[in-house]
Amino acid sequence: MTLSSSGNRLGKPGKMPEAKQSLRATAFDLSPEPALVIGEEGGIIAVNEAAETLFGHGLSLLARGRFRDALPTGSTLVSLIDRAIAEGARVRERGLEISLFGQPTFEADGAAAPMGDGSILLTLHPRLTPLGSERLGDSAGLRSVVGLGRMLAHEIKNPLAGIRGAAQLLKSSARAEDAPLAQLIVDETDRIRRLVDKMEAFSDNAPPVREPVNIHLVLDRVRALVVNGVADGLTLKETYDPSLPSTYGDEDQLIQIFLNLVKNAAEAAHSRGDGRGEVLISTGYRHGVRVRTASGQTPRGAPLEIKITDNGPGVAPHLRDHLFEPFVTSKTFGAGLGLALVSKLVVAHGGMIDFESEPGRTTFRVLLPIEP
Repeated sequence: MTLSSSGNRLGKPGKMPEAKQSLRATAFDLSPEPALVIGEEGGIIAVNEAAETLFGHGLSLLARGRFRDALPTGSTLVSLIDRAIAEGARVRERGLEISLFGQPTFEADGAAAPMGDGSILLTLHPRLTPLGSERLGDSAGLRSVVGLGRMLAHEIKNPLAGIRGAAQLLKSSARAEDAPLAQLIVDETDRIRRLVDKMEAFSDNAPPVREPVNIHLVLDRVRALVVNGVADGLTLKETYDPSLPSTYGDEDQLIQIFLNLVKNAAEAAHSRGDGRGEVLISTGYRHGVRVRTASGQTPRGAPLEIKITDNGPGVAPHLRDHLFEPFVTSKTFGAGLGLALVSKLVVAHGGMIDFESEPGRTTFRVLLPIEP
């Protein structure tokens, strides 16, 4: 591992045997993920070989001056590091645009974690696809669902209406013991219709009808919809920043986004089964957060942060990399379309959605632009 004159900051001096410190340093250096340690004064004090390879420089060049000074104005890396310091915990961002040390801009997922001695461990996972070639909500899988939604709406809805009407007629003249069978046909037809409606939502490519929207009024509406329904029996909390400016979006679609997220969080909290389920809705303002558009236009500011947190069992590890893709679900009777639709709507608003999950705590975070 390459070190500055300040020494190895990966281990806490005096707190860890020398052999263990050496093993930790070796693991850091051998990690395939580019990693940098940012000192308390903002300078780079350690990098691993993967980071040197990524940026094409050794520590002696990377460490010149403060790390923040090498970042462009409004860099999301600064926001990521500041969040880690403020929250005192590991935080993660997806789809960061990174331009450092004269290298071409690239896209990466990033994580920042406090080291316990004032320094921050920053790790990057560069995306393999070219910048802007594939964005959340604009994948080939989602485009295929758009076409499938159009086809289903046209080819299935009309026959379903006929089947349902015939079942209702049969029920009206059926013997008492046969009536439940006719009702079963009606119920299953309605269920298929709801599934088709969800898929049809993907085929609506019209942009949101935007206007200034108070995000707290949206969240209050969502709370009112779930408090006596799916969130019944849970502790539902809110932590709002009352100074937030308005966002710029379609109020109905924003309600749809957060209703879906809160319902998912409530279902996860209920699955604890111990009567201690909690859902927290929080808002805040994050300076310097920018989101690149799917068409590759200039990144736009999206500083409004809305978090939906539950204390459920967490997202299964095998689902985490595919959670926003169509037909991915852990629910026995789920269609796996809810989060894919949420992703599509968030991106259409010029925002971003990501999540962090571990057993006992899952947070979905939505970033939205403010009113122009």
